[in-house]
Amino acid sequence: MAADLRNDPGVYLAAERTFLAWIRTGLALMGFGFVVARFGLFFREFVEHNPGQNVASIGFSIAVGVGLVLAGVFVNVASTIHHVRLTRQLVSGNYQSRGSSVLAATVSIFLAAAGLAMAVYLVVVR
Repeated sequence: MAADLRNDPGVYLAAERTFLAWIRTGLALMGFGFVVARFGLFFREFVEHNPGQNVASIGFSIAVGVGLVLAGVFVNVASTIHHVRLTRQLVSGNYQSRGSSVLAATVSIFLAAAGLAMAVYLVVVR
């Protein structure tokens, strides 16, 4: 079966599409992290120019933003490593399916935790 995969261009194209989808996910995480971090800096500037306004702490948004940027970097590096290993296995004819993706599960759990933390922050800090 693995030898048949070496001669099927559809397999390589599917691997390439999956890799590019992970790269887009990593870039989206980095972009969103940048926006979240800069939003906190926007609040800092707002408070400096409007001293009478009561605005909650901004340290949380910077920490979450940096965390999201680092998560995006991790996703891009991990997806590149996975893609290189996968294509080497396909070329050599030694492809072995591993089942579920550890990277997908890790990113999903991280984003769920970040979303939960942001929701708690929005409820607690008004």
